[in-house]
Amino acid sequence: MAHFYQLLTLAGILLYWVIIAGITARIIIKRRSIGVSFAWMMVIYVIPIVGIFAYLLFGEQNIGRTRAQRAKDMYQPYADWFAHLYQIRQYRPNILSSHAQSISALCENQLGIPSLADNALELQSTPEQILSSLIKDIDRAKSTIHLEFYIWHPGGMADDVALALINAAKRNVSVKLLLDSAGSNQFFRSQWPAILEAEGIHIARALKVSPIRVLFRRMDLRMHRKIVVIDNVIAYTGSMNLVDPSCFKTSSGVGQWIDVMVRIKGTTVPLLNAIQSWDWEVETNQRQLPELPVCKPHTESEKVDMVQVIPSGPGMPEEIIHEVLLQSIYQAEHKIVITTPYFVPSENLLVALIAAAHRSICVNIIIPDKNDSVMVEWASRSFFAELLCAGVKIHRFNGGLLHTKSVVIDESHCLIGTVNLDMRSLWLNFEVTLAVDDLSFTDQLNLLQQSYIDDAHLVDIKAWKKRPVYKRVIEQFFYLFSPLL
Repeated sequence: MAHFYQLLTLAGILLYWVIIAGITARIIIKRRSIGVSFAWMMVIYVIPIVGIFAYLLFGEQNIGRTRAQRAKDMYQPYADWFAHLYQIRQYRPNILSSHAQSISALCENQLGIPSLADNALELQSTPEQILSSLIKDIDRAKSTIHLEFYIWHPGGMADDVALALINAAKRNVSVKLLLDSAGSNQFFRSQWPAILEAEGIHIARALKVSPIRVLFRRMDLRMHRKIVVIDNVIAYTGSMNLVDPSCFKTSSGVGQWIDVMVRIKGTTVPLLNAIQSWDWEVETNQRQLPELPVCKPHTESEKVDMVQVIPSGPGMPEEIIHEVLLQSIYQAEHKIVITTPYFVPSENLLVALIAAAHRSICVNIIIPDKNDSVMVEWASRSFFAELLCAGVKIHRFNGGLLHTKSVVIDESHCLIGTVNLDMRSLWLNFEVTLAVDDLSFTDQLNLLQQSYIDDAHLVDIKAWKKRPVYKRVIEQFFYLFSPLL
């Protein structure tokens, strides 16, 4: 009997190492960055059993076989819709700035989506301004309202938005609401879904969470987009969830969340509507492609705001937003300003930022002084030393949890949307970013970023080098988990 148990033990050890070898081989075959691959192997080898399960659950972009097949089957009508954009007058690649030309070419080749002119952009930077503007536009809606958010948290002005949607539905406006199942958990547990559905508002859960689904797809894959489209003529996108910051995570100790949204009128609106329609169809199997942008007659006094819409996530080219960020950083000539709440960059982005600083480019990274994620906070700190030594300026914002996601290059071109500078946003979640080639809008974002810097303290390299050893150990420990953040 003892001999049998010895054989059983040896067989178990052999099976374990076969699994380890198999997963290690798969990590290498996936050919991701060396840093990410090494970090995953460290997790697997340092934390036996748990590391294996972590990789199986979170290691790859598994969106589920049924969902992947549905997305594949429905692709062609959307590809044809995007292709029509090249035939309209607002497709004017000849007027793009040098910064925007390379981004546009990259997106055209990878996504089949061009930059489009004739947009009116309004940067909104306070919750009162954003939610009041949204309610006014909802109150004026005539035919359709489509909303898509990662988080809807009941309370405060978020409830006022819900009441405005109910009033719109009573006017026979078609209202569709797509919310991430995990991010909007509080909403789905509240009375609001029943109230809204009773008024004829259609609600769908994106990426439903359940124990059974763990076996078939990643449970931390999230719908992180924020899109509102009203009557196919007005759109909103940016970093703000449908929350009132005065009622949201008030006990977290990080202060109120600081966000921006971009209100858009013009050619880009139907394109954002098409992305929202894609997400809706994947979840509900219901198709409702929007009308193409209207071609208005050209006038000499016409203001040309070029906007490139960049959707990213599973089903899109895997590295699209990563490539756009790298391209933007490498073509910078004198200044880069980045705001992000979660800073856990890829190896390539870290090298790009350091290389920019070595080229005597003024590189500024603005992050919140206090973060709602302990793991991200410590992992983020593990990158500070390299960046500070290269000359990168790191500003820690004091006025709350800075949630704005923006990049401004040379004070003339900008990226703004839902993407954080962490592996989750860059590689995993469904996101959307706008690359804006418009000097007046970029000037507004410049001023906003400067206001963040004015309310921040600069990380001093001498003081940073004197931080206690135990903090350095904690930083490196959480750095090992950066692929999961």
